[in-house]
Amino acid sequence: MIVNFFRVFNAIVLWAIVILFLPKKSFKRYLPVTLFSSSILLIQSLLNILFKWWKVKGGTKFLIFDDLAFIFGPFFTINLWVFHFTYGKFSLYTLTNLVIDTIFGFILNPFFQKLGHYKLKNMNSFGLFLFYYLFSFINYGFQKYYEKPRTPEELISISEFERR
Repeated sequence: MIVNFFRVFNAIVLWAIVILFLPKKSFKRYLPVTLFSSSILLIQSLLNILFKWWKVKGGTKFLIFDDLAFIFGPFFTINLWVFHFTYGKFSLYTLTNLVIDTIFGFILNPFFQKLGHYKLKNMNSFGLFLFYYLFSFINYGFQKYYEKPRTPEELISISEFERR
C-alpha cells in the first residue's frame, strides 16, 4: 500500500514540476527523445517477463503497473530535465548521467529493494547502472540525429507534409 502511494505521489509531483517549470519549448524539443527512451524501456519491461531480470510482489499485474509508473514518472520527467540543462554540452550530459545512474544503481536501487518495491533477480546493481548509462549515449545520439541540419530539399518535403 505504501509503495503504491509512493509511486503515484512521485509521478504527480514530478509531472507538476515539469508542467510548472519546464519551458514549453524544451518540452516540445525533447519530447521525441523522451518518448523514444520510454519505448525502449517498455520493450525492456516486456523482455523482463522472459528473462526475469527483476520481480515485483503481486505478479504480472503489479509488475506492469510498477514499470509504467517508473517509465512515465521519474524516468520520463528526469530525462526531459537532463536534456533541458545539458543538451549540446556532451561532457556535462555524460557526467550528469554518470551521477544520476550511479545514484540510481547503487543507492536508490538497494533502497527500493529494501522497501519491497521490487527485487533484482537475473541482474545486479552494476548491470542496472551499466544499462542506463550506456542507454544515455543512445538517447543523445537519437537527439543529435533528430535535430541534424536538413538539406533545403528535406525542409521543403517536411513543410509540404506538415501542410497536409
